[in-house]
Amino acid sequence: MHWMAWRLPLGEEQIANMPSSAVQAHGWWALHFTPNVAVLDEALMLEVASAERLWGGRAALRRLLLAHAPRPSAIPDESVNHRDRWAEGPTALQALALLRHKQSAELRPRQVPQGLPMSTLSALRPHLPALNNLGCRTLGDVRALPRSGVARRLGAECLLALDQLWGERACPMHWIALPQHFDLEHELPWIASSSADLLHSAEHLLTLLQAWLRARHLGVLRLQMRWRNDLRRLDGVDLPDWGEMELRTAQPLQDLSHLRRLLAEQLAHQRLAAPVNRLAMRTLEIQPMPQQSASLLPRSSNEANGEPWNQFVERVSARLGEDCLRVPQRQADHRPEHMQIWQSASVAMRQPEGRTAATDIDPRAALWPAWLLPQPQGLAVRQHKPCLHGQMLSLKAGPQRFESGWWEAAEASLRDGVVGPQAAPGLSKREYFVAHNPAAGWVWIFRVNDTHDWFLHGFYG
Repeated sequence: MHWMAWRLPLGEEQIANMPSSAVQAHGWWALHFTPNVAVLDEALMLEVASAERLWGGRAALRRLLLAHAPRPSAIPDESVNHRDRWAEGPTALQALALLRHKQSAELRPRQVPQGLPMSTLSALRPHLPALNNLGCRTLGDVRALPRSGVARRLGAECLLALDQLWGERACPMHWIALPQHFDLEHELPWIASSSADLLHSAEHLLTLLQAWLRARHLGVLRLQMRWRNDLRRLDGVDLPDWGEMELRTAQPLQDLSHLRRLLAEQLAHQRLAAPVNRLAMRTLEIQPMPQQSASLLPRSSNEANGEPWNQFVERVSARLGEDCLRVPQRQADHRPEHMQIWQSASVAMRQPEGRTAATDIDPRAALWPAWLLPQPQGLAVRQHKPCLHGQMLSLKAGPQRFESGWWEAAEASLRDGVVGPQAAPGLSKREYFVAHNPAAGWVWIFRVNDTHDWFLHGFYG
């Protein structure tokens, strides 16, 4: 076995006052690399011998852990170097003792663990004055004492800890297990009085959420954030205990940068009813994260590192409203004005794939124009021929009959989720022609079968 000890990003007072489940949440990030993770005193203990081969060896795993460990900015004690926050050894207690010795900024002893100070072993700390009186300065000195005397004067726990430190007896651990659902609350260290303060406080829960998602290989689609008001009544008005908001994404996410931007955009429109003293976050909808294979080819020079389309749409929609970006949606309908509808881009992305799949392309579409009028425009008739710009149109191709919409009543209600002008529902019986005259150029016109009225519907480029 081989152990790594990482300093938890919490102060000793926080560890003592927080529930064990909340403390263990700070070790979720390590479960992405090894299943054997436990909390021991102020450190996170990782048994890596069983998993290091999967990551390309111990050195490669060490680099990955260094890259994914919580940043020093989240750690209360800024004076401690990030690389001094971990140590490794053949036993858990030896790794923990080395970590404590590293943080004391003293040189590593020539012999480990014999040369380590006695204070690096938790079981010996209550007995340091007695051990100093006996002339002991290091763990090796205590180890050299008669075992019966140590057991009688210091207790069997000290003897057991020394045996576990040297690897002569097993050191049982309570392994961290991930919960089925992410649902955490965080007591704010200060009162948040604005949305900016609330966003800053949410960083802690977002970091834990990312660790939970990575360890479970999941992506989040819907996320709920709640905040508890510090006041129950303000200006004579009763306030609710909690306020809440919900975030949605079209694609499952593990990367927090997009969630952070969405949260910032929505909080910018949020007015807090009162100062906030507690924050809660939970996942409402999650999905297995699709694994992508890395390309064997190098990235080309013109391959831009741009923002993904779905993230751009969600970010802009959160800032300006869902109807600010519209996308066309193809419909299984032969009437030209019903072949597509325009709807909110963010709503379209959240629809199931089957609904957004394109229909088969009509082979007659080769004769259809690229530009359609929003509403067909009536044409004058002279000598039984349609006229445009004062000249008669010459029919060049057609007729092409469209008879569709019989299943709709003329007074049917407009479709849900559609933005912009909508075509009138109901039965249509038309004959379309490609027509031309020198003044108008090439146009697409139709004749209504029942009334024989002529209408202009499109232009050719």
